[in-house]
Amino acid sequence: MGGLRPFRTCAAFAAAGIIVLAAPATVEVRGKLPKGGAARIRLVYRQGVQVESKALPKRFLAERGEAWASFQELTPEGRQWVLRTLFPEDRWTAGEVRHKVRYPELESVWLMSSLFMGHGQHYDKLQAANPSNPEKLRVGDLWVIPHALLAKELGGAGDVKVDRSQPEDELDDEAKVAAYRALLTFEKDEEGPYAAYHIRKGEALWTAAVMRYTDRVDPKGVNDLAVEIARRSGITDVRGIQPGQLVKIPIAALADPFQPEGTAALAEEREVRAEVRRTPRMEAGPRLKGTRIVLDAGHGGVDRGAAGNGAWESDFVYDITMRVRRILEQDTDAMVSSTIRYPGLGFGVRERITRPSGEAEILTTPPFANDGESPNAVSVHLRWVLANDLFASFARSGDPLKTLFISFHADSLHPTARGTMVYVPGASGVPATFSLGDRRAAKVKEMKVGAHVRFTSKEKLQGEARSRLFAEALLKALRKDDIPIHGNRPIRNIIQRAGKSFVPAVIRFNSAATKVLIEVANLTNEEDVENLKDPDFRERFAAAVVKAVKAYYRN
Repeated sequence: MGGLRPFRTCAAFAAAGIIVLAAPATVEVRGKLPKGGAARIRLVYRQGVQVESKALPKRFLAERGEAWASFQELTPEGRQWVLRTLFPEDRWTAGEVRHKVRYPELESVWLMSSLFMGHGQHYDKLQAANPSNPEKLRVGDLWVIPHALLAKELGGAGDVKVDRSQPEDELDDEAKVAAYRALLTFEKDEEGPYAAYHIRKGEALWTAAVMRYTDRVDPKGVNDLAVEIARRSGITDVRGIQPGQLVKIPIAALADPFQPEGTAALAEEREVRAEVRRTPRMEAGPRLKGTRIVLDAGHGGVDRGAAGNGAWESDFVYDITMRVRRILEQDTDAMVSSTIRYPGLGFGVRERITRPSGEAEILTTPPFANDGESPNAVSVHLRWVLANDLFASFARSGDPLKTLFISFHADSLHPTARGTMVYVPGASGVPATFSLGDRRAAKVKEMKVGAHVRFTSKEKLQGEARSRLFAEALLKALRKDDIPIHGNRPIRNIIQRAGKSFVPAVIRFNSAATKVLIEVANLTNEEDVENLKDPDFRERFAAAVVKAVKAYYRN
Protein backbone atom coordinates (compact mmCIF):
# COMPACT_ATOMS: atom_id res chain seq x y z
CA MET A 1 0.00 0.00 0.00
CA GLY A 2 2.88 2.38 0.62
CA GLY A 3 6.43 2.83 1.80
CA LEU A 4 7.41 3.63 5.38
CA ARG A 5 9.66 6.63 5.95
CA PRO A 6 10.82 7.23 9.53
CA PHE A 7 11.86 10.55 11.01
CA ARG A 8 14.02 8.78 13.63
CA THR A 9 14.63 5.07 13.90
CA CYS A 10 14.92 2.71 16.82
CA ALA A 11 17.30 -0.16 16.05
CA ALA A 12 15.76 -2.36 18.73
CA PHE A 13 12.86 -3.19 16.43
CA ALA A 14 14.81 -3.62 13.20
CA ALA A 15 14.91 -7.38 13.62
CA ALA A 16 11.12 -7.48 13.63
CA GLY A 17 11.06 -6.06 10.13
CA ILE A 18 9.28 -2.90 11.21
CA ILE A 19 10.84 0.47 11.87
CA VAL A 20 9.53 1.91 15.12
CA LEU A 21 10.43 5.34 16.36
CA ALA A 22 11.66 6.32 19.79
CA ALA A 23 9.06 8.45 21.58
CA PRO A 24 8.35 11.23 21.14
CA ALA A 25 8.48 10.54 17.42
CA THR A 26 6.56 10.13 14.20
CA VAL A 27 6.23 7.51 11.51
CA GLU A 28 5.16 8.46 8.03
CA VAL A 29 3.50 6.26 5.40
CA ARG A 30 3.03 7.25 1.78
CA GLY A 31 -0.24 5.68 0.64
CA LYS A 32 -1.54 5.24 -2.88
CA LEU A 33 -4.90 6.88 -3.56
CA PRO A 34 -7.74 5.04 -5.35
CA LYS A 35 -7.53 7.05 -8.59
CA GLY A 36 -3.81 7.64 -8.69
CA GLY A 37 -1.45 9.85 -6.79
CA ALA A 38 -0.43 9.46 -3.19
CA ALA A 39 -0.80 11.15 0.18
CA ARG A 40 1.31 11.02 3.30
CA ILE A 41 -0.08 9.70 6.59
CA ARG A 42 1.61 10.40 9.89
CA LEU A 43 1.24 8.61 13.21
CA VAL A 44 2.43 11.14 15.75
CA TYR A 45 3.38 10.35 19.32
CA ARG A 46 0.53 11.35 21.69
CA GLN A 47 -1.28 13.19 18.90
CA GLY A 48 -2.66 10.39 16.75
CA VAL A 49 -3.10 10.24 12.99
CA GLN A 50 -2.60 13.14 10.57
CA VAL A 51 -3.07 13.10 6.78
CA GLU A 52 -1.69 15.34 4.06
CA SER A 53 -4.95 17.06 3.16
CA LYS A 54 -4.02 18.81 -0.10
CA ALA A 55 -3.41 15.45 -1.81
CA LEU A 56 -6.69 13.85 -0.73
CA PRO A 57 -9.80 13.60 -2.95
CA LYS A 58 -12.75 15.69 -1.78
CA ARG A 59 -14.73 12.63 -0.74
CA PHE A 60 -12.05 11.78 1.86
CA LEU A 61 -12.29 15.13 3.67
CA ALA A 62 -15.26 16.44 5.61
CA GLU A 63 -13.76 19.92 5.36
CA ARG A 64 -10.48 21.06 3.80
CA GLY A 65 -8.53 23.28 6.15
CA GLU A 66 -4.90 22.99 7.28
CA ALA A 67 -2.11 21.23 5.41
CA TRP A 68 -2.45 18.23 7.72
CA ALA A 69 -5.93 16.96 8.56
CA SER A 70 -6.65 15.03 11.74
CA PHE A 71 -8.31 11.62 11.62
CA GLN A 72 -11.52 13.18 12.94
CA GLU A 73 -11.65 15.59 9.98
CA LEU A 74 -11.89 12.73 7.47
CA THR A 75 -15.06 11.23 6.02
CA PRO A 76 -15.87 7.56 6.79
CA GLU A 77 -14.37 6.57 3.43
CA GLY A 78 -11.24 8.58 4.19
CA ARG A 79 -10.88 6.99 7.60
CA GLN A 80 -11.12 3.48 6.18
CA TRP A 81 -8.48 4.29 3.56
CA VAL A 82 -6.15 5.62 6.26
CA LEU A 83 -6.55 2.60 8.52
CA ARG A 84 -6.05 0.08 5.73
CA THR A 85 -3.00 1.98 4.50
CA LEU A 86 -1.40 2.58 7.87
CA PHE A 87 -2.04 -0.99 9.06
CA PRO A 88 -1.84 -3.20 5.95
CA GLU A 89 -1.64 -6.42 7.98
CA ASP A 90 -5.07 -5.89 9.55
CA ARG A 91 -7.87 -8.22 8.46
CA TRP A 92 -11.34 -6.76 7.94
CA THR A 93 -14.27 -9.20 7.91
CA ALA A 94 -18.02 -8.89 8.31
CA GLY A 95 -17.78 -9.85 11.98
CA GLU A 96 -14.67 -8.06 13.21
CA VAL A 97 -11.41 -6.30 12.53
CA ARG A 98 -8.25 -8.16 13.52
CA HIS A 99 -5.69 -5.46 14.21
CA LYS A 100 -1.99 -6.34 14.37
CA VAL A 101 0.19 -3.96 16.38
CA ARG A 102 2.78 -2.45 14.05
CA TYR A 103 4.21 0.52 15.97
CA PRO A 104 4.17 -0.45 19.68
CA GLU A 105 5.83 2.75 20.93
CA LEU A 106 3.25 4.93 19.17
CA GLU A 107 0.14 2.78 19.45
CA SER A 108 -1.89 2.30 22.63
CA VAL A 109 -5.19 0.77 23.60
CA TRP A 110 -6.52 4.33 23.79
CA LEU A 111 -5.39 5.07 20.22
CA MET A 112 -6.85 1.82 18.89
CA SER A 113 -10.16 2.61 20.59
CA SER A 114 -10.13 6.11 19.12
CA LEU A 115 -9.40 4.96 15.58
CA PHE A 116 -11.57 1.85 15.39
CA MET A 117 -14.32 2.51 17.96
CA GLY A 118 -14.86 6.25 17.63
CA HIS A 119 -13.45 7.32 20.98
CA GLY A 120 -10.43 6.60 23.13
CA GLN A 121 -12.49 6.29 26.29
CA HIS A 122 -13.87 3.00 24.97
CA TYR A 123 -10.49 1.47 25.79
CA ASP A 124 -11.91 -0.55 28.69
CA LYS A 125 -14.38 -2.27 26.35
CA LEU A 126 -11.58 -3.09 23.92
CA GLN A 127 -9.45 -4.46 26.76
CA ALA A 128 -12.36 -6.58 27.95
CA ALA A 129 -12.76 -8.02 24.43
CA ASN A 130 -9.07 -9.00 24.46
CA PRO A 131 -8.50 -10.17 28.05
CA SER A 132 -5.36 -12.20 27.36
CA ASN A 133 -3.44 -9.33 25.74
CA PRO A 134 -0.71 -7.70 27.82
CA GLU A 135 -0.96 -4.07 28.86
CA LYS A 136 2.32 -3.12 27.16
CA LEU A 137 1.93 -3.44 23.40
CA ARG A 138 4.38 -5.53 21.37
CA VAL A 139 5.00 -5.86 17.66
CA GLY A 140 2.62 -8.42 16.20
CA ASP A 141 0.12 -8.45 19.09
CA LEU A 142 -3.35 -9.22 17.74
CA TRP A 143 -6.30 -7.13 18.93
CA VAL A 144 -9.82 -8.04 17.85
CA ILE A 145 -12.42 -5.29 17.44
CA PRO A 146 -15.80 -7.08 17.31
CA HIS A 147 -18.53 -5.80 14.99
CA ALA A 148 -20.52 -4.63 18.02
CA LEU A 149 -17.67 -2.32 19.09
CA LEU A 150 -16.50 -1.16 15.67
CA ALA A 151 -17.57 2.43 14.87
CA LYS A 152 -20.61 2.75 12.62
CA GLU A 153 -18.72 4.84 10.07
CA LEU A 154 -16.33 1.91 9.66
CA GLY A 155 -19.14 -0.57 9.06
CA GLY A 156 -19.67 -1.72 12.63
CA ALA A 157 -22.62 -1.55 15.01
CA GLY A 158 -21.03 1.03 17.29
CA ASP A 159 -23.07 -0.30 20.23
CA VAL A 160 -20.85 1.05 22.99
CA LYS A 161 -21.30 4.02 25.27
CA VAL A 162 -18.99 5.55 27.85
CA ASP A 163 -20.42 5.80 31.35
CA ARG A 164 -18.51 8.52 33.17
CA SER A 165 -21.09 9.12 35.89
CA GLN A 166 -20.41 8.62 39.58
CA PRO A 167 -22.67 9.23 42.60
CA GLU A 168 -20.63 12.30 43.57
CA ASP A 169 -20.96 14.10 40.23
CA GLU A 170 -23.75 16.47 41.27
CA LEU A 171 -22.25 17.48 44.61
CA ASP A 172 -20.54 20.82 45.19
CA ASP A 173 -16.80 20.79 45.72
CA GLU A 174 -16.74 20.57 49.52
CA ALA A 175 -19.39 17.84 49.66
CA LYS A 176 -17.69 15.93 46.84
CA VAL A 177 -14.32 15.97 48.61
CA ALA A 178 -15.98 14.83 51.83
CA ALA A 179 -17.70 11.97 49.99
CA TYR A 180 -14.43 10.87 48.41
CA ARG A 181 -12.66 11.03 51.76
CA ALA A 182 -15.31 8.78 53.29
CA LEU A 183 -14.32 6.05 50.81
CA LEU A 184 -10.81 5.83 52.26
CA THR A 185 -9.47 3.91 55.23
CA PHE A 186 -5.96 4.38 56.61
CA GLU A 187 -3.88 1.26 57.09
CA LYS A 188 -0.27 0.06 57.18
CA ASP A 189 1.77 -2.66 55.50
CA GLU A 190 5.46 -3.59 55.45
CA GLU A 191 6.19 -0.47 53.36
CA GLY A 192 4.46 1.87 55.79
CA PRO A 193 1.10 3.70 56.02
CA TYR A 194 -1.24 3.99 53.07
CA ALA A 195 -4.80 5.04 52.20
CA ALA A 196 -6.90 2.04 51.16
CA TYR A 197 -9.46 2.46 48.40
CA HIS A 198 -11.63 -0.16 46.70
CA ILE A 199 -12.16 0.38 42.97
CA ARG A 200 -15.81 0.76 41.97
CA LYS A 201 -17.48 -0.44 38.79
CA GLY A 202 -16.38 1.49 35.73
CA GLU A 203 -13.40 3.13 37.46
CA ALA A 204 -9.78 3.06 36.36
CA LEU A 205 -6.66 3.29 38.48
CA TRP A 206 -5.49 6.52 36.82
CA THR A 207 -8.68 8.48 37.50
CA ALA A 208 -10.17 6.87 40.61
CA ALA A 209 -6.96 6.62 42.62
CA VAL A 210 -4.31 8.93 41.19
CA MET A 211 -6.12 11.97 39.76
CA ARG A 212 -8.82 11.94 42.43
CA TYR A 213 -6.79 11.46 45.58
CA THR A 214 -3.50 13.12 44.62
CA ASP A 215 -2.52 16.36 42.92
CA ARG A 216 -0.95 14.59 39.94
CA VAL A 217 -2.68 15.15 36.61
CA ASP A 218 0.15 15.28 34.04
CA PRO A 219 0.62 12.08 31.99
CA LYS A 220 4.03 11.07 33.36
CA GLY A 221 3.17 11.84 36.96
CA VAL A 222 -0.11 9.93 36.75
CA ASN A 223 1.42 6.93 35.02
CA ASP A 224 4.41 6.73 37.37
CA LEU A 225 2.24 6.79 40.48
CA ALA A 226 -0.25 4.32 38.96
CA VAL A 227 2.62 1.88 38.40
CA GLU A 228 3.79 2.34 41.99
CA ILE A 229 0.28 1.85 43.39
CA ALA A 230 -0.26 -1.24 41.21
CA ARG A 231 2.99 -2.81 42.40
CA ARG A 232 2.24 -2.16 46.04
CA SER A 233 -1.34 -3.43 45.62
CA GLY A 234 -0.30 -6.64 43.84
CA ILE A 235 -1.99 -5.61 40.58
CA THR A 236 -0.35 -7.10 37.49
CA ASP A 237 -2.74 -5.71 34.85
CA VAL A 238 -3.86 -2.13 35.51
CA ARG A 239 -6.33 -2.28 32.61
CA GLY A 240 -8.05 -5.38 33.89
CA ILE A 241 -8.85 -4.29 37.46
CA GLN A 242 -12.13 -5.71 38.72
CA PRO A 243 -14.61 -3.86 40.99
CA GLY A 244 -13.70 -4.25 44.64
CA GLN A 245 -9.95 -4.39 44.03
CA LEU A 246 -7.98 -2.88 46.93
CA VAL A 247 -5.52 -0.19 45.90
CA LYS A 248 -2.93 1.20 48.29
CA ILE A 249 -2.23 4.92 47.84
CA PRO A 250 0.95 6.12 49.61
CA ILE A 251 0.18 8.69 52.30
CA ALA A 252 2.92 10.96 50.98
CA ALA A 253 1.16 11.16 47.60
CA LEU A 254 -2.26 12.15 48.97
CA ALA A 255 -3.59 15.66 48.35
CA ASP A 256 -4.26 17.80 51.42
CA PRO A 257 -8.00 17.01 51.71
CA PHE A 258 -7.24 13.30 52.06
CA GLN A 259 -4.36 13.40 54.53
CA PRO A 260 -4.86 11.53 57.83
CA GLU A 261 -6.45 13.17 60.85
CA GLY A 262 -4.08 15.31 62.89
CA THR A 263 -1.89 16.43 59.97
CA ALA A 264 -1.13 20.09 59.32
CA ALA A 265 -2.18 19.74 55.68
CA LEU A 266 -5.68 18.56 56.62
CA ALA A 267 -5.98 21.33 59.23
CA GLU A 268 -5.13 23.97 56.61
CA GLU A 269 -7.67 22.47 54.21
CA ARG A 270 -10.41 22.67 56.86
CA GLU A 271 -9.47 26.24 57.74
CA VAL A 272 -9.96 27.26 54.09
CA ARG A 273 -13.31 25.47 53.91
CA ALA A 274 -14.46 27.30 57.04
CA GLU A 275 -13.39 30.61 55.52
CA VAL A 276 -15.40 29.83 52.38
CA ARG A 277 -18.53 29.27 54.47
CA ARG A 278 -18.20 32.57 56.35
CA THR A 279 -17.14 34.73 53.39
CA PRO A 280 -20.02 37.02 52.35
CA ARG A 281 -21.00 37.39 48.71
CA MET A 282 -20.38 40.70 46.98
CA GLU A 283 -23.32 42.52 45.39
CA ALA A 284 -22.96 44.23 42.03
CA GLY A 285 -26.33 43.63 40.41
CA PRO A 286 -27.03 42.06 37.02
CA ARG A 287 -25.09 44.81 35.21
CA LEU A 288 -21.95 44.24 37.34
CA LYS A 289 -21.72 47.96 38.04
CA GLY A 290 -18.65 48.88 40.07
CA THR A 291 -16.64 45.74 39.25
CA ARG A 292 -13.16 45.62 37.74
CA ILE A 293 -12.39 42.55 35.62
CA VAL A 294 -9.08 41.66 33.96
CA LEU A 295 -9.03 38.83 31.42
CA ASP A 296 -5.85 36.95 30.55
CA ALA A 297 -5.39 34.54 27.62
CA GLY A 298 -2.47 32.21 28.29
CA HIS A 299 0.65 32.05 26.10
CA GLY A 300 0.52 33.69 22.63
CA GLY A 301 3.00 34.85 20.01
CA VAL A 302 5.92 32.46 19.71
CA ASP A 303 4.61 30.58 22.75
CA ARG A 304 1.80 28.30 21.57
CA GLY A 305 1.44 26.53 24.90
CA ALA A 306 0.25 22.94 25.11
CA ALA A 307 -0.70 21.01 21.97
CA GLY A 308 -2.41 17.77 21.01
CA ASN A 309 -4.88 16.22 18.58
CA GLY A 310 -4.44 18.98 16.03
CA ALA A 311 -5.04 21.87 18.44
CA TRP A 312 -2.78 24.19 20.41
CA GLU A 313 -3.44 26.25 23.48
CA SER A 314 -2.76 29.90 22.63
CA ASP A 315 -5.17 30.77 19.80
CA PHE A 316 -8.10 28.74 21.08
CA VAL A 317 -8.08 30.19 24.59
CA TYR A 318 -7.49 33.67 23.14
CA ASP A 319 -10.68 33.28 21.13
CA ILE A 320 -12.64 32.26 24.23
CA THR A 321 -11.17 35.18 26.17
CA MET A 322 -12.18 37.64 23.45
CA ARG A 323 -15.70 36.21 23.43
CA VAL A 324 -15.94 36.71 27.19
CA ARG A 325 -14.68 40.26 26.76
CA ARG A 326 -17.25 40.99 24.03
CA ILE A 327 -20.18 39.68 26.08
CA LEU A 328 -19.11 41.56 29.20
CA GLU A 329 -18.75 44.81 27.26
CA GLN A 330 -22.10 44.38 25.52
CA ASP A 331 -24.19 43.14 28.44
CA THR A 332 -22.69 44.71 31.58
CA ASP A 333 -21.29 47.92 33.04
CA ALA A 334 -18.14 46.21 34.36
CA MET A 335 -14.75 47.76 33.64
CA VAL A 336 -13.03 45.13 31.47
CA SER A 337 -9.41 44.91 30.34
CA SER A 338 -7.24 42.28 28.67
CA THR A 339 -3.60 41.54 29.45
CA ILE A 340 -2.73 40.45 25.91
CA ARG A 341 -3.62 41.32 22.31
CA TYR A 342 -2.91 39.69 18.97
CA PRO A 343 -2.06 42.66 16.67
CA GLY A 344 -3.44 40.99 13.55
CA LEU A 345 -6.75 40.17 15.24
CA GLY A 346 -7.24 42.90 17.77
CA PHE A 347 -9.93 41.87 20.23
CA GLY A 348 -12.00 40.10 17.56
CA VAL A 349 -13.18 36.48 17.51
CA ARG A 350 -12.91 33.81 14.81
CA GLU A 351 -15.14 31.05 13.57
CA ARG A 352 -12.24 28.98 12.24
CA ILE A 353 -8.75 28.78 13.67
CA THR A 354 -6.50 27.16 11.11
CA ARG A 355 -2.97 28.12 12.11
CA PRO A 356 -1.09 29.57 15.09
CA SER A 357 -0.84 33.33 15.30
CA GLY A 358 2.76 34.44 15.26
CA GLU A 359 2.41 37.75 17.07
CA ALA A 360 1.14 38.74 20.50
CA GLU A 361 1.85 41.60 22.88
CA ILE A 362 1.29 42.14 26.58
CA LEU A 363 -0.61 45.42 26.95
CA THR A 364 1.85 47.15 29.25
CA THR A 365 3.25 50.63 28.66
CA PRO A 366 4.98 50.29 26.25
CA PRO A 367 3.54 46.99 24.93
CA PHE A 368 5.77 43.95 25.42
CA ALA A 369 6.07 41.75 22.31
CA ASN A 370 6.02 38.03 23.10
CA ASP A 371 8.42 37.32 20.26
CA GLY A 372 10.93 35.04 21.94
CA GLU A 373 13.54 37.73 22.52
CA SER A 374 12.94 37.38 26.27
CA PRO A 375 12.24 34.20 28.27
CA ASN A 376 8.60 33.10 28.43
CA ALA A 377 8.68 33.77 32.18
CA VAL A 378 8.84 37.50 31.47
CA SER A 379 5.56 37.36 29.57
CA VAL A 380 3.96 35.35 32.40
CA HIS A 381 5.06 37.77 35.12
CA LEU A 382 4.09 40.89 33.20
CA ARG A 383 0.48 39.69 33.13
CA TRP A 384 0.05 39.89 36.90
CA VAL A 385 2.17 43.04 37.05
CA LEU A 386 -0.18 44.69 34.55
CA ALA A 387 -3.27 43.38 36.35
CA ASN A 388 -1.99 44.63 39.72
CA ASP A 389 -1.40 48.08 38.28
CA LEU A 390 -4.96 48.16 36.87
CA PHE A 391 -6.42 46.99 40.19
CA ALA A 392 -4.40 49.57 42.15
CA SER A 393 -5.72 52.34 39.92
CA PHE A 394 -9.29 51.06 40.36
CA ALA A 395 -8.92 50.88 44.16
CA ARG A 396 -8.39 54.63 44.38
CA SER A 397 -12.11 55.19 43.75
CA GLY A 398 -13.68 51.72 43.61
CA ASP A 399 -14.20 48.76 45.93
CA PRO A 400 -11.05 46.56 45.88
CA LEU A 401 -13.18 43.56 46.87
CA LYS A 402 -14.96 43.81 43.51
CA THR A 403 -11.87 42.94 41.49
CA LEU A 404 -11.72 39.73 39.44
CA PHE A 405 -8.89 38.19 37.42
CA ILE A 406 -9.48 35.24 35.06
CA SER A 407 -6.69 33.50 33.16
CA PHE A 408 -7.71 31.06 30.38
CA HIS A 409 -5.64 28.04 29.44
CA ALA A 410 -5.86 24.52 28.00
CA ASP A 411 -3.86 21.73 29.59
CA SER A 412 -2.05 18.61 28.45
CA LEU A 413 -3.09 16.02 31.04
CA HIS A 414 -3.38 12.27 31.17
CA PRO A 415 -5.67 11.41 28.21
CA THR A 416 -8.33 9.88 30.45
CA ALA A 417 -8.97 13.32 31.96
CA ARG A 418 -11.70 15.37 30.33
CA GLY A 419 -13.38 18.72 30.89
CA THR A 420 -12.70 22.01 32.64
CA MET A 421 -10.52 22.41 35.72
CA VAL A 422 -10.21 25.58 37.81
CA TYR A 423 -7.13 26.49 39.81
CA VAL A 424 -7.41 28.87 42.76
CA PRO A 425 -4.51 30.39 44.76
CA GLY A 426 -3.85 28.02 47.66
CA ALA A 427 -3.25 30.21 50.71
CA SER A 428 -0.18 28.23 51.78
CA GLY A 429 1.40 28.75 48.35
CA VAL A 430 1.03 32.55 48.28
CA PRO A 431 3.97 34.53 49.73
CA ALA A 432 3.61 37.24 52.37
CA THR A 433 5.71 39.59 50.23
CA PHE A 434 7.21 39.45 46.77
CA SER A 435 8.97 41.83 44.41
CA LEU A 436 9.75 40.95 40.83
CA GLY A 437 13.46 41.17 40.11
CA ASP A 438 14.98 42.73 37.02
CA ARG A 439 15.95 39.37 35.47
CA ARG A 440 12.29 38.38 35.08
CA ALA A 441 10.93 41.82 34.25
CA ALA A 442 10.84 44.37 31.47
CA LYS A 443 11.11 48.16 31.38
CA VAL A 444 7.43 49.02 31.49
CA LYS A 445 5.55 51.67 33.47
CA GLU A 446 3.45 49.14 35.39
CA MET A 447 6.51 47.71 37.17
CA LYS A 448 6.57 50.63 39.61
CA VAL A 449 3.30 49.65 41.28
CA GLY A 450 2.35 46.20 40.02
CA ALA A 451 5.60 44.29 40.61
CA HIS A 452 5.42 44.44 44.42
CA VAL A 453 2.87 42.56 46.52
CA ARG A 454 2.19 42.11 50.20
CA PHE A 455 -0.44 39.78 51.67
CA THR A 456 -1.46 39.25 55.28
CA SER A 457 -2.37 35.76 56.42
CA LYS A 458 -6.03 36.80 56.44
CA GLU A 459 -5.79 38.17 52.89
CA LYS A 460 -4.24 34.94 51.62
CA LEU A 461 -6.99 32.90 53.24
CA GLN A 462 -9.73 35.17 51.91
CA GLY A 463 -8.13 35.15 48.45
CA GLU A 464 -8.45 31.39 48.25
CA ALA A 465 -11.96 31.44 49.75
CA ARG A 466 -13.35 34.04 47.35
CA SER A 467 -11.69 32.33 44.40
CA ARG A 468 -13.25 29.01 45.41
CA LEU A 469 -16.67 30.66 45.55
CA PHE A 470 -16.23 31.96 42.02
CA ALA A 471 -14.96 28.56 40.85
CA GLU A 472 -18.11 26.96 42.25
CA ALA A 473 -20.26 29.50 40.40
CA LEU A 474 -18.37 28.74 37.20
CA LEU A 475 -18.76 24.97 37.49
CA LYS A 476 -22.46 25.40 38.17
CA ALA A 477 -22.85 27.52 35.01
CA LEU A 478 -20.84 25.06 32.93
CA ARG A 479 -22.81 22.09 34.21
CA LYS A 480 -26.11 23.82 33.47
CA ASP A 481 -25.01 24.32 29.84
CA ASP A 482 -23.79 20.69 29.53
CA ILE A 483 -20.16 21.72 29.19
CA PRO A 484 -17.82 18.92 30.37
CA ILE A 485 -16.20 19.35 33.77
CA HIS A 486 -13.18 17.42 35.02
CA GLY A 487 -14.25 14.41 37.06
CA ASN A 488 -13.21 13.89 40.66
CA ARG A 489 -11.87 17.29 41.83
CA PRO A 490 -12.35 20.06 39.24
CA ILE A 491 -11.29 22.79 41.71
CA ARG A 492 -7.67 22.64 42.85
CA ASN A 493 -5.41 25.02 44.76
CA ILE A 494 -2.03 23.84 43.51
CA ILE A 495 -0.45 22.41 40.37
CA GLN A 496 1.97 19.51 40.68
CA ARG A 497 4.60 18.90 38.02
CA ALA A 498 7.81 16.84 38.18
CA GLY A 499 7.42 16.34 41.92
CA LYS A 500 7.02 20.05 42.66
CA SER A 501 3.82 21.73 43.85
CA PHE A 502 3.12 25.39 43.11
CA VAL A 503 0.47 28.04 42.57
CA PRO A 504 0.60 29.51 39.04
CA ALA A 505 2.34 32.89 39.05
CA VAL A 506 -0.54 34.78 37.40
CA ILE A 507 -2.74 34.09 40.42
CA ARG A 508 -0.02 33.61 43.09
CA PHE A 509 1.16 37.24 42.94
CA ASN A 510 -2.15 38.74 41.84
CA SER A 511 -3.74 41.45 44.01
CA ALA A 512 -7.31 40.83 42.79
CA ALA A 513 -9.76 39.89 45.51
CA THR A 514 -10.83 36.94 43.36
CA LYS A 515 -8.52 35.20 40.90
CA VAL A 516 -8.70 31.92 39.01
CA LEU A 517 -6.86 30.06 36.27
CA ILE A 518 -9.27 28.09 34.08
CA GLU A 519 -8.03 25.05 32.17
CA VAL A 520 -10.81 24.98 29.58
CA ALA A 521 -9.96 21.57 28.12
CA ASN A 522 -7.41 18.76 28.02
CA LEU A 523 -5.65 18.74 24.65
CA THR A 524 -4.68 15.07 24.90
CA ASN A 525 -8.37 14.13 25.11
CA GLU A 526 -9.97 13.92 21.67
CA GLU A 527 -13.48 14.89 22.78
CA ASP A 528 -12.16 17.99 24.53
CA VAL A 529 -10.28 19.02 21.40
CA GLU A 530 -13.32 18.46 19.20
CA ASN A 531 -15.20 20.85 21.49
CA LEU A 532 -12.41 23.42 21.50
CA LYS A 533 -12.29 23.50 17.70
CA ASP A 534 -16.05 24.18 17.55
CA PRO A 535 -16.85 27.93 17.55
CA ASP A 536 -20.30 27.20 18.99
CA PHE A 537 -18.66 25.51 21.97
CA ARG A 538 -16.28 28.43 22.46
CA GLU A 539 -19.24 30.81 22.43
CA ARG A 540 -21.19 28.67 24.90
CA PHE A 541 -18.18 28.47 27.17
CA ALA A 542 -17.71 32.24 27.10
CA ALA A 543 -21.40 32.80 27.81
CA ALA A 544 -21.20 30.41 30.77
CA VAL A 545 -18.23 32.34 32.19
CA VAL A 546 -20.20 35.59 32.04
CA LYS A 547 -23.19 33.89 33.71
CA ALA A 548 -20.84 32.75 36.47
CA VAL A 549 -19.50 36.28 36.96
CA LYS A 550 -23.04 37.62 37.28
CA ALA A 551 -24.00 34.86 39.71
CA TYR A 552 -20.89 35.46 41.81
CA TYR A 553 -21.67 39.15 42.24
CA ARG A 554 -25.32 38.60 43.07
CA ASN A 555 -26.00 38.45 46.80
